[in-house]
Amino acid sequence: MGISMKTIKINENDSGQRLDAFMRKLFKNVMPQSLIYKSIRKKRVKVNGKKSEINYILQLGDVLDLYINDEFFVKEKTVKPKDFTPNLKIIYEDKNIALIDKSPGILTHSNGDKATDTIASQFLSYLVLKGEYQPDKENSFTPALCNRLDRNTGGIVIAAKNAAALRTMNEIIRQRMVKKIYLALCEGKFKNKRAVLKGYLVKNKHQNKAYISETAQNGAVEIVTAYNVIRQGKSNALVEVELITGRTHQIRAHLAAIGHPIVGDMKYGNGKPGQHQALCAHKLIFLNGFEGSTLSYLIGKAFSSEYPDFLRHLPL
Repeated sequence: MGISMKTIKINENDSGQRLDAFMRKLFKNVMPQSLIYKSIRKKRVKVNGKKSEINYILQLGDVLDLYINDEFFVKEKTVKPKDFTPNLKIIYEDKNIALIDKSPGILTHSNGDKATDTIASQFLSYLVLKGEYQPDKENSFTPALCNRLDRNTGGIVIAAKNAAALRTMNEIIRQRMVKKIYLALCEGKFKNKRAVLKGYLVKNKHQNKAYISETAQNGAVEIVTAYNVIRQGKSNALVEVELITGRTHQIRAHLAAIGHPIVGDMKYGNGKPGQHQALCAHKLIFLNGFEGSTLSYLIGKAFSSEYPDFLRHLPL
């Protein structure tokens, strides 16, 4: 194949990002990153008819002229409404975001195997069917989820419909400007009704399991988990947990480390095959700190999922 000039006009979802970041998304999985940077340096990528720097921030209406081999413009298969049947429980939705009540047993994202019917894929199909996402008209953006829940954990998943909302929500989460409250049914009797747990988490990738240490060690990240016992039963306790830092398996591993694994948890407790751990991402409370942003209207608002099934089926 030869080289021909392709012209791309920057739309709202493309704007606000660096030229190199846009190029990496545009040619994801088809062009090596080194070749992308070389193309920009060699003036094979022009912005508004002129040579541009790698770190140029794209503006709405910019025109890119790309002198790139034709073979790199092969588009990947895009989602179509018939690909997935959306079965989403929407808690809240506006033009920028959606809050989805995920059921236990469903993957948030594909985990690398052949699973395709995930919350992420259902969300894309949902937007396509509503006419809010047209893949063929987007150059670099795909609506995405902002947080991840374990397969067997239920509760609120945050989804962004446009690039500005995705950037803002990711920053809100990173800066801890949203409080995440979980409900968990835990084994045993708690000595302390409430506590703030601190420790260090080490992830074992081969086992897909986290281990908690009281002291810092190589490869460990500091974690903070707060809990409050709502109701103490004879053998189990209903606990409200605030995820202050967000690490993989943090709540499950931290509660198990103090002798109170979550009921039904096979990895960290005494769960049995076919069970879901009794854990739900139940509430989000948006705090101050992102005034003036795309999502500032969320400040002070709280959203809750449905009360989880384990409260009905797993008695205290």
